[in-house]
Amino acid sequence: MRRNLGQAISDFNMIEDGDRIMVCLSGGKDSYAMLDLLLNLKVHAPIQFDIIAVNLDQKQPGFPEHVLPTYLTELGVEYKIVEEDTYSIVMDKVQPGKTTCSLCSRLRRGILYRTATELGATKIALGHHRDDILETLMLNMFYGGTMKSMPPKLVSDNGQHVVIRPLAYCKEKDIIAFAKAKEFPIIPCNLCGSQENLQRQNIKAMLEDWDQRFPGRIASMFRSLQNVVPSHLLDHQQFDFKNINSESGVIDGGDIGFDKPEVPNSFMDDETSAPELGERLSIIEVK
Repeated sequence: MRRNLGQAISDFNMIEDGDRIMVCLSGGKDSYAMLDLLLNLKVHAPIQFDIIAVNLDQKQPGFPEHVLPTYLTELGVEYKIVEEDTYSIVMDKVQPGKTTCSLCSRLRRGILYRTATELGATKIALGHHRDDILETLMLNMFYGGTMKSMPPKLVSDNGQHVVIRPLAYCKEKDIIAFAKAKEFPIIPCNLCGSQENLQRQNIKAMLEDWDQRFPGRIASMFRSLQNVVPSHLLDHQQFDFKNINSESGVIDGGDIGFDKPEVPNSFMDDETSAPELGERLSIIEVK
């Protein structure tokens, strides 16, 4: 996980010398892991950067207010608890039976942007991991008709901050094991009875099933996000199809529509070596 975090930070230049990183700490396994790994990186990195952990207390009934301050004080990390009653707003605005996740997320995002400005943070770190990125890709493809996901680095919605996702290369199952080993004091989200977006949950279940039945498939899917070939897709805004002519030369391998894909006998994860694992494929040409 430390290697994956360091590689993602390097690939996307997420952290620079002199940065002040606002680590958004929800009390869940992902944000705890992100903070732990970034604190370790801070000690060993060849550059200097500061970390401040920020938690948004949304005034949910029964929220254990003492857990995070106690943990962060013992850890010796600078932190700030922001108190905003978004719970009442969400409960008032959202009709019974409707998902609260979208409104809650928008309110939380605005408060965190404001807090980053107040604290003089140069980067806002969020705890989304590899599985979150793949789930978002599938959601956008299935329900939004777009091929996009969560970028590891972007400009915030208000145009004033840089948002980073240092866990972009980390697997959720590794984070679960890491959180268990470190015994993080996990705080569940009870704003809506741990309500989750149903569509995202369906996608998550599908990917988990694939991961169990076909080891390595998820890793292969994730690698495809890093190997995009616009000339062999259909977005004429991203690639200049209109000006292709006989003098353009062969582009990205040419017409491979009837070629057999270069697929190994099994999809293998980077950490999988046993040849008996994986999905056996039969490639059939359809003409």
